[in-house]
Amino acid sequence: MPPAPCPPSADHPVAPRLPLPPFSESWDLMNIQDLPFADPGTPDARSGPRFLLWLGRQQLGGQFAALGWGLLHFLSIAALSYGTGYAVEAVLDGSGARLALAGCLLFLFGGAIALGDTMLHRRAVTNWITTAARVQQLLARKTALLGSALTRRVAAGEVVAVSTGDVEKIGWFVEALSRFSAAALTVLTVCVALVVWVPSLGWIVALGIPVVALAVLPLLPRATQRADVQREKAGYATELASDTVAGLRVLRGIGGEELFLDRYRGASQEVRGAAVRSARMWSLIAAVQVLLPGLLLIAVVWQGVHLARQGRISVGELVGVYSAVTLLNFPLRHFEEIAMAYSFSRPSAKRAARVLALTRDTDPGGLRPDSLPRGDLYDPVSGLLARQGRLTAVVCGDPDAAGRLADRLGGHAAQDAGSAPSVLLGSVPLDDLSLEAARTLVLVQDKDPVLLSGTLREVLAVPASGTVGTAEALAAAECADVLDALAQQSADGAEPMAAHLTERGRSLSGGQRQRLALARSLFTDPEVLVLDEPTSAVDSHTEARIAEGLRALRSGRTTVVLTSSPLLLDRADEVVLVHEGKVTATGSHRALLHEDPRYRAVVTRSPEDPTGPDDGTRAPGTPPAPRTGTGNGNGNGNGNGNGTSTSTSTSTSTSTSTSTSTSTSTTVTAPGEAAREELEEPA
Repeated sequence: MPPAPCPPSADHPVAPRLPLPPFSESWDLMNIQDLPFADPGTPDARSGPRFLLWLGRQQLGGQFAALGWGLLHFLSIAALSYGTGYAVEAVLDGSGARLALAGCLLFLFGGAIALGDTMLHRRAVTNWITTAARVQQLLARKTALLGSALTRRVAAGEVVAVSTGDVEKIGWFVEALSRFSAAALTVLTVCVALVVWVPSLGWIVALGIPVVALAVLPLLPRATQRADVQREKAGYATELASDTVAGLRVLRGIGGEELFLDRYRGASQEVRGAAVRSARMWSLIAAVQVLLPGLLLIAVVWQGVHLARQGRISVGELVGVYSAVTLLNFPLRHFEEIAMAYSFSRPSAKRAARVLALTRDTDPGGLRPDSLPRGDLYDPVSGLLARQGRLTAVVCGDPDAAGRLADRLGGHAAQDAGSAPSVLLGSVPLDDLSLEAARTLVLVQDKDPVLLSGTLREVLAVPASGTVGTAEALAAAECADVLDALAQQSADGAEPMAAHLTERGRSLSGGQRQRLALARSLFTDPEVLVLDEPTSAVDSHTEARIAEGLRALRSGRTTVVLTSSPLLLDRADEVVLVHEGKVTATGSHRALLHEDPRYRAVVTRSPEDPTGPDDGTRAPGTPPAPRTGTGNGNGNGNGNGNGTSTSTSTSTSTSTSTSTSTSTSTTVTAPGEAAREELEEPA
């Protein structure tokens, strides 16, 4: 009885030694109707060739079935030469009985060829489909297991390329393997038969066939190298196309379609050039495969005619050997096919094995639910401290650094993090918690959250504490217009929660998708919620209401918001400035805006001013120069509508060290907020 299959959620690290699969699993003749597999197995992902070998071992029954039908097909083709020679001898001898027997043999061989060809094709295609399905199931299982960690370690375009084009090439090699084996055995059998039947010509064929089959080996390394270059360029073009489609709305908003279109055209032309260079090499190999058998055939015919004229062989034997050498060209083509299949499938298998070898460290023990840690969230690498139950805003000048910090706070350590200390929740490192416990306690919403297709009710069907209802979460994220848009898009005007969302929520605008993802995170209600730029695609008025709703709904819960929006920063309990990966300042938004020039430069998007605001410490009689900068979007006064702020300060000092300062300030919406208003598209 075979062992029970592993659950799909379990991670299968690559074992140093993998036994042969059980008889019932590897020798069963899989049919298409048996798909999908109940358990696709544990792959050997140590390298591309090992992965291909593992796939072949999973289908031993199908491989040997294809091998048997292939032998019937190819040997029947080779036997035609004997039947043809026998028929010629019968005509020369004037024997009607022998001629009738030759006709029966040719009819029998023809029927065997038709049957073998039909069944070989059917079984080979079945092997290809089942192999492709197995690889796709393995990739789907690994994708579900890694979750968001997959795209952090492998480009999204590469994942798409592996699950589409690479799967086809891997299946091609597994399909061609049985045909090649049958062709090789046929060639060997024919050579031995010719040596026994007509030794004088059989030895010429036996010595010439290996030369014909192996002559292309010196050309294979260069052909493989060109195929690898083509594969790399095609993978880059796929990644570029995937990234362009994902950011199409933003590109249209900033007018960058032509730039990215030119980039894709350039990448496409590079793929075309690489494909042409690769095709030239393979056409040379194909030409060699035609030229050398032709030369061998000429040599055999010349020597055969010479021997026939001397009476050492009969005309029927000459015709039979000629037919055998001619028909051997067909199985010899499969030597070229297996070389091409391996050259294309090897890099594809290597990429698939690299994805399948990814693991997610888990601690099967962990802590019990009743002993899960509570307290402040502290990152020893950056020095960031998010106090329990407070709303902490983090300002980073580098968006990429903000994304890496958000990943660290959630326990999504980068591959190159090395031995960096773990983030602490209370006094417990997140790395010491089980994966399930860590994800339950700390939830990270990155810059581009994903919305899967389905109804709104299904989108919000996520594990949650139960404290926050869907209506409260949607209201806090200002999703009223999203609900209206979903109801209007529905053909029957269905209730919004039953309305259907397209893949990645593309039927909604960027701001609507972002608010819906925020509502989902708020509905989850984790102990610690980390939000990376949660309002970057909404207008300033909506952002202000979201800030109020977020603060009210998350009251008493730890919330970390990575943002540079003054509207969110002004409502935070504490604001932290992170520069070059380290905390450099902590305080309220207004205090940091007044005291820290680096903070002011990031938030107001103006050049750094090392002198800071006028504090009355200039030398007597030295008035400051008027300054024009960008407003912070949170001041009072009347805006001029152009996204700038003008501030004029005059200070006078007397000899008694008594100073009088008069300041006039006018502030309007920051230009970054005006740009974000343009991104808020209608549904």
